[in-house]
Amino acid sequence: MKKTSLTLLILSLFLINSCDSQKPAEETKEQPVETKISEKTTPSTSAQIKLISKSFSDLKNWPQDNPQALIKAFKDSCEKIALEKDEFLSNAAAKIPTKIYQEVCNKYQKSNIKTAQEFKQFVEQNFTPYLVTNNDNEEGKFTSYYETSIHASYHKSDKYKYPIYGKPYDLIEFNAHDFDKSAPDKRYTGRIVNQKLVPYYTREEISKKPINAPILLWGDSLVDINIMQIQGSAVATLDNGEKVRVGYADNNSHPFKGIGSILLSKGLVKPGEASMLHIKKWLKKHPEQAEELYNENKRFIFHRFVKAEGPIGGQGVPLHAGRSLAVDKSYIPLGSLLWLETKGPNNKQLEKLVIAQDIGSAIKGIVRGDYFWGSGADEVLEHAGKMNQKGRYFIMLPNKMIEE
Repeated sequence: MKKTSLTLLILSLFLINSCDSQKPAEETKEQPVETKISEKTTPSTSAQIKLISKSFSDLKNWPQDNPQALIKAFKDSCEKIALEKDEFLSNAAAKIPTKIYQEVCNKYQKSNIKTAQEFKQFVEQNFTPYLVTNNDNEEGKFTSYYETSIHASYHKSDKYKYPIYGKPYDLIEFNAHDFDKSAPDKRYTGRIVNQKLVPYYTREEISKKPINAPILLWGDSLVDINIMQIQGSAVATLDNGEKVRVGYADNNSHPFKGIGSILLSKGLVKPGEASMLHIKKWLKKHPEQAEELYNENKRFIFHRFVKAEGPIGGQGVPLHAGRSLAVDKSYIPLGSLLWLETKGPNNKQLEKLVIAQDIGSAIKGIVRGDYFWGSGADEVLEHAGKMNQKGRYFIMLPNKMIEE
């Protein structure tokens, strides 16, 4: 999401004879699958992803996990993957041939799986887990997010006075790669002024005057609207009792700066008090000061109405509580199954099968994930806003890819 110069150098992904997935952990041979990427924002900046073959017996809590929700979630992701045209899934650094994954998805669609045990057997029979490492470091950062709730109306009033914008009519999309294949494949948004493409308005500019965009709803709390923008979506309870889901539509391409880091940098909250729930309480207690602080984050999110059983993630499918993970799709393909090993906000072990179905402006890196906690109000925020843990994950590679 940052406006940086990005040069991708993708080397071949080498697969060496994989071990049998049913071997006990102590007999598993570590066989690396190397994919290298150089991100040059400075001459010294580099990152290397390496995948190390493991077995299912290496996965903590694998026998106890109950991935019932993934039966539908994986089906949704497979439907999106069926439409992909690129040679490798999501064009990610972990290079999974799209056709091979589509074959696995076709097999899954015909299998009529209905139970968690059947799903796990399908995974065991068709995939091999590979530990994901960054320059041989298997640990990364794992946070969590949720779908918040807001109160809103279709009509502006003294109570409902804060606009929730849809995608602006004058928002222009631009990717230099469309014009020059040697240029970075990066999407920007802007607007036309005197026949020239310029950056779109910042958050502060949008807050000071109306923009050329539809107003979907009017909210009653600027704090709740800003938290909705951070989380990406919300369930809005309207003044007539109706409930509607509002999801991510686009953004203004300016850099993101979290409200938590803004408050910490100014000493307005202490490091031990930087949970999202505490931040929300502080913002509501200091509304005038908060309004100024919001503008330090130049990123602005535009929304749309969503008719789905859950919020829509970056892959374009509904997210599932406790089973969807936001990843950096330049490294991890969207739609891929991952075995996650980390801890929840209360240091409780979190070991389960998840699926990469979302992205985020702050989710950058090889071993980096944002765990979707679910939907709700402050009771969900209490958990989701506290999670900031070290952990690791394993990506499931199709066996046919390994055999070839």
